[in-house]
Amino acid sequence: MKKYLVLLLTAVAVAVSCNNDKEEAVVYPMFWTWLEDLPGVDMEASFKAMHEAGIEGVMLHAVSPEDYKRDIEIARKYGITVYAWLWTLNPPRQDRPQMLETLPHWFDVNREGKSLTEYKAYVSSYKFMCPNLPEVQQNLVDRVTALCQIDGIEGICLDYCRLVDVVLPVSLSYNYKIRQDGEVFPQWDFGYHPSMLKEFMDKYGYDPREKEDPSRDAKWQQFRCDKVTECANLMAETARKYGRVVTASPFATPKVASFMVAQDWGKWDLDIVFPMLYTDFYTQEPGFAYDGTIENNRDKNPKTVLGVGLDTELGGAPENIFEKMDNAFKAGAQAVSLYTIAGLNTPELRAQFKEYSDSLRAVRAANGGKVPYEKVDTVSLDPFTHKGLMAVVERNLQRLAAGEQIHEKSINGMVADDPAKVYPALDLTDYQLVFENERIKKYRVSDKASGKSFDVIFIVYGEVISGWDARLVE
Repeated sequence: MKKYLVLLLTAVAVAVSCNNDKEEAVVYPMFWTWLEDLPGVDMEASFKAMHEAGIEGVMLHAVSPEDYKRDIEIARKYGITVYAWLWTLNPPRQDRPQMLETLPHWFDVNREGKSLTEYKAYVSSYKFMCPNLPEVQQNLVDRVTALCQIDGIEGICLDYCRLVDVVLPVSLSYNYKIRQDGEVFPQWDFGYHPSMLKEFMDKYGYDPREKEDPSRDAKWQQFRCDKVTECANLMAETARKYGRVVTASPFATPKVASFMVAQDWGKWDLDIVFPMLYTDFYTQEPGFAYDGTIENNRDKNPKTVLGVGLDTELGGAPENIFEKMDNAFKAGAQAVSLYTIAGLNTPELRAQFKEYSDSLRAVRAANGGKVPYEKVDTVSLDPFTHKGLMAVVERNLQRLAAGEQIHEKSINGMVADDPAKVYPALDLTDYQLVFENERIKKYRVSDKASGKSFDVIFIVYGEVISGWDARLVE
């Protein structure tokens, strides 16, 4: 077995600075997954696979209390803790059609004045409600209350507590034949429900739509974030009345999430958080799990235990999960949730994961209930200091130089790369910075061997490099 970081940690734990001695030890399961009880899903097989991999916790979405009760009985057989995976401002699929028909005024509106009751934002399932409406907030409270009354549910995981994505991860945008490059366009800019606009104008005395670019108006952006935070904290308060643990699965980092979906989740009152550092949606490079966790460890609510959500089935090789976990734990993560257990798709991979998870639990136990890490506060936004990222970028420049496409309509917007395929070597000129703002850096570079030139764009909003794109210059 490869010597993963966890095995090294065992030997050096005493020498590594935790920098968090005042925090209480982690008391939650370390290894989790999300699971949805859908028709055709073999729940017994799913829980058995979790057990084989050493996964101790599941964030479970089921349709009815009866479904939850049946699934909880299976989970108990395998010693797995169950939290309810709650779809919040985007209602669960089973409730959505009736709510759209009977409560159309609950749903959000974009900058063009189009309501999600009729307008399709990227996909038909994006039907987010306005976070400012008292009746929407009461609906959230009622749904949390109902879940907390189900015996065996030990916590609530808040999901879809956000607005529509104002921009997509850059590779994923190819699925929708759009080019955003960090810029916000009115058709995808939501939060303009009349209730939101009225309260904002009453407080600040102007209409954000009068701004040349409302997405760059700090007051308007923070106002929308704060409204989503109100909903998150209201649900957290409700769950705690029933003695339940509260977690959430927000976007990658507080700064990325604030810009993309109005989730300023460092202000949420959570017990544990699993920010979705899905590397195959963002950089296609496992180092993103390290960079994002550095920002998350610094900007999370100090009372919240930091976990990480990592992808096993979103385009990359499932076995990359070990490098992603190494990076996250090295930067301060204390738990991992997988999207999803289906990505551990062979008995051998599950056995390998079990060995990893057992080793890391031993490290935590030997260090007072915390995984030690070396505290780092900032990440370089200079892409050329990120060797792993640049290797991925230049691999794709080779593919473009050879006449291949690197984007297609796929789960992560990328054409799968065959690592065994050999391409002609590049003979690159120096990268020339041709444009930058607070959201992107754009470079031009030429390959003297093929005679082709490329634009390479790095996404830099927040304090991490959270994406890239490479395009032929025609």
